[in-house]
Amino acid sequence: MDLHGKNFIGGQLSAGGVTTFNATNPATGESLDPPFHLATEDDVNAALAHADQAFPVYRRIPTEQRAAFLDRIAEEILALGDVLIKRAQAETALPEARLLGERGRTIGQLKMFAELIREGSWVEATIDHALPDRKPLPRVDLRRMLIPLGPVVIFGASNFPLAFSVAGGDTASALAAGNPVIVKAHPGHPGTSELTARAIQTAAEATKMPPGVFSMLHADVPTGVKLVQHPLAKAVGFTGSLQGGRALFNIAAARPEPIPVYAEMGSINPVFVLPGAMAKNGPALAEGLMQSVTMGTGQFCTNPGLVIGVQNSGLETFVQKAGELAGKFSGTMLTHGICERFHDNLAKVRELPGVTMQGTAPVKATSQAQAAAAVLSTDAPTFLRHHELQEEIFGPVTLIVGCKSAEELETIARNMAGQLTATIHGTEQDLADHRNLIAILEQKVGRLLFNGFPTGVEVCPSMQHGGPYPATTDSRSTSVGTGAIKRFARPICYQNFPDATLPEELRDANPRKIWRLVDNQMSR
Repeated sequence: MDLHGKNFIGGQLSAGGVTTFNATNPATGESLDPPFHLATEDDVNAALAHADQAFPVYRRIPTEQRAAFLDRIAEEILALGDVLIKRAQAETALPEARLLGERGRTIGQLKMFAELIREGSWVEATIDHALPDRKPLPRVDLRRMLIPLGPVVIFGASNFPLAFSVAGGDTASALAAGNPVIVKAHPGHPGTSELTARAIQTAAEATKMPPGVFSMLHADVPTGVKLVQHPLAKAVGFTGSLQGGRALFNIAAARPEPIPVYAEMGSINPVFVLPGAMAKNGPALAEGLMQSVTMGTGQFCTNPGLVIGVQNSGLETFVQKAGELAGKFSGTMLTHGICERFHDNLAKVRELPGVTMQGTAPVKATSQAQAAAAVLSTDAPTFLRHHELQEEIFGPVTLIVGCKSAEELETIARNMAGQLTATIHGTEQDLADHRNLIAILEQKVGRLLFNGFPTGVEVCPSMQHGGPYPATTDSRSTSVGTGAIKRFARPICYQNFPDATLPEELRDANPRKIWRLVDNQMSR
């Protein structure tokens, strides 16, 4: 299947401007054809105008037809077969097995949202019937539910070219809620993005969606900013760096009409290894840690970049074992730019007084985006003194902090910024002895793990993938699981409307038999 190197605007191919760029194979440094055309301001205006025209039609399309659209996207992505996987391999250097698994996750979450909207309870339909005889005042008829926002701008992520990119969870949840979507493709995998965009467009045509329900642009940073600033955009989804996410958040807040930016911006995902667990399983925990740190060459948002334990002989053995394992791993990163930032940030941290390199492998200076795993160590006072030690280094590195007491463990946790996850390794006695630590971490993270490692995020209704700032811009939201749909919807209340004019979810007849809360009781 040939690539055009063009943008998809309202379902039509558009060449964009005269500026072009090529994808690069990070494993070889090879430039990949074809050249891709960067979108212009006119393309941004056209994409948002098409989306705005599609919105009133799309939001009223019967739920089953919208669910069929999501199912068909999944089928069209699968139908791309090896063409999609091979192109993603060439653009990201990710192994085939990883990409096959990610494709499965992408298809699975599309189908998950299709089933969610078929079932219907996500709209949180709530009915309080009128009480005309209530004293001292009667009650009017009130009915509340969630409705879509309007055109949503999604920024594709670098580290998941399928599951968090053009047809990823943000796009799936926004479309499921009834919103048109405009995707800014990530420049690290433009060919993968175009192939996926074609699959979405094919699905839209097959299920008779309105033109403009989906657009994708290859855009530089200034053009991406224009997407967020555009008055027709109603929400933004972003996965990437703290710098990028906060910039978009500020831009959206400065608009005449501020809009929400749901940005996932990174995390160091601390792992607390308590004394009982260290004494019982120290070497095995070090192996598990390094498997997690090096997974995907450390390019997961849940990479455990910080380990905290109590200083003793067990911690010393743990540090030594982790350092030895780090010296055996190197891998290719997603892009040369990501690799350069990894090496620069690692070098800055290594130079801090009180920080010791415990293990890393040599990497030859080549055109390949190669990075070696690294294990650093320090003590609690040094960690607390240098704020940069709390900043994420995107790549296969972790810092191990030794504490003199449980109080120092708690001090580190209390002074820690918001995180996506925190992990506790311990025995039942450890948990009883560290109740305060658990209570502190509950206020710092979105997901709290026991005796595991944070890499690997299950896509299911109970998953929370989000946390207090700076992990995300809104700790009440999740970008994974069925709860993600609520980011792109808002509540509306209907007062005293005739039953026939209400949305079907709020009618007394309830034609789809969805679950509602009616006069404080669940009902179909």
